[in-house]
Amino acid sequence: MPRRKRTAGSSSDGTADSDDSGDHEKTDSSHSEANQRNNTRLTRASLRLSQSSQVVLMLFFLTPLHVYKMLFLFLDAPPDVKLAAERDESPPRTPTGNAPSSESDIDISSPNASHDESVTKDQKDSGSDPSHRPKRRRFHESYNFNMKCPTPGCNSLGHLTGKHERHFSISGCPLYHNLSADECKAPTPRQVRYKEKVMEMRKRRDSGLTKDQKEKYMEHRQTHGTTREPLLENITSDYDLELFRKAQARAAEDLEKLRLQGQITEGSNMIKTILFGRYELDTWYHSPYPEEYARLGRLYICEFCLKYMKSQTILRRHMAKCVWKHPPGDEVYRKGAISVFEVDGKKNKIYCQNLCLLAKLFLDHKTLYYDVEPFLFYVMTEADNTGCHLVGYFSKEKNSFLNYNVSCILTMPQYMRQGYGKMLIDFSYLLSKVEEKVGSPERPLSDLGLISYRSYWKEVLLRYMCNFKGKEISIKEISQETAVNPVDIVSTLQSLQMLKYWKGKHLVLKRQDLIDEWKAKETKRGNNNKTIDPSSLKWTPPKGT
Repeated sequence: MPRRKRTAGSSSDGTADSDDSGDHEKTDSSHSEANQRNNTRLTRASLRLSQSSQVVLMLFFLTPLHVYKMLFLFLDAPPDVKLAAERDESPPRTPTGNAPSSESDIDISSPNASHDESVTKDQKDSGSDPSHRPKRRRFHESYNFNMKCPTPGCNSLGHLTGKHERHFSISGCPLYHNLSADECKAPTPRQVRYKEKVMEMRKRRDSGLTKDQKEKYMEHRQTHGTTREPLLENITSDYDLELFRKAQARAAEDLEKLRLQGQITEGSNMIKTILFGRYELDTWYHSPYPEEYARLGRLYICEFCLKYMKSQTILRRHMAKCVWKHPPGDEVYRKGAISVFEVDGKKNKIYCQNLCLLAKLFLDHKTLYYDVEPFLFYVMTEADNTGCHLVGYFSKEKNSFLNYNVSCILTMPQYMRQGYGKMLIDFSYLLSKVEEKVGSPERPLSDLGLISYRSYWKEVLLRYMCNFKGKEISIKEISQETAVNPVDIVSTLQSLQMLKYWKGKHLVLKRQDLIDEWKAKETKRGNNNKTIDPSSLKWTPPKGT
């Protein structure tokens, strides 16, 4: 009798028709077992391939920190999964952010490759084979606990959002943002209830003043003028008015303590406004002018020789016979209407002292007033048909032990937010380049000075990155070309998230999005005259510096 042929749809458990012989049953059984093993291997391989593709897809939706962690875990995966993912994995990046030219450009070897992978006795007795699990667990734990926040002195505890216990980047570091971990915690239910209570109290205040109240307030203002505080009832909520009263009382108490300690004398810190040229400027801080001038409340200053006077009549008579139309010293730079004068504190002592007293009205961290002989002052002016008007200045030590290229820097309030601050900073670094030195401003900087310097360093680095064509970026080369201190370069790269720590090395990442944004701003700005032209500098370093 002829044998039946096995169809493609026959079962895989080795069963056959009853008229088949015993040998044929054995052969079919062996073939079925082989097919079952092959199907099982194919199922496992496809499962691993799908898992590897999921891992590759997840890399696109995670932050760089999570990508690094998962990449290290993935390198420790079984060989078949690793080979399946290598076909889709993009090549690693070099310090410039470009793909390496050869395999020697980057090393991604596992730091736990030398760990003992032996199986314990209990695991052997249980019959399990954890050849990969112990190694992957040790690998994950070592990198999880070795990752630290790059901020110096930070222990990676806390998070800026208050929702996480740890952080590993500057963006979430409370210490980098001058906060503590406790200050970044989410508000407690008690705080939330108090905020809701305050909002409810503020909603209860009257919508506006009645006619009788307005007349009462106007009568009070006409009677007392500025000698008394205006009436504040019904202007704001009772809660805000109470806070204002408490702040007034605390400020008065602090002033009394300072006066009893001798830090504030009667009549000091009374200069509220100055008349400077065609501008009337409100002062920001106390300046140690002589007491007979400080107690007047308003000071009149000549904008050319910086002499201070008591009344407008004296100023008018002084301007009629003042022969100064520009600062003393040598003009070392001129382009268009912008000029810079180098003034020696030893040769023009009175002018430099008056300049320091004027600058203290707008600077908080300044202690130099009268000892001006060891310093050079670079005064920037803008010229018109009446003379060279003071725009700003910076002072510089003649012999700086720490290579500070700026001791104090100021832009006059009427010229702020117009690009003159960056011009002064750029001019100070231009002098450092001529001296073939690396410079940095003296600390501490004022609030506005720190903002200006950070903006300038960011612009310098992005311009360097835009023009850089090589593969390896060196912070030392950036410092030598721009005259910016390496410490300032590193701090700026960290704030821009362009500096990463990986495998014991600091890598500089070339972020194209920031470069494109800077290019767009430069194009929008167009031809701006608020830039320093090195060819217009006529200066040689003074002897002894």
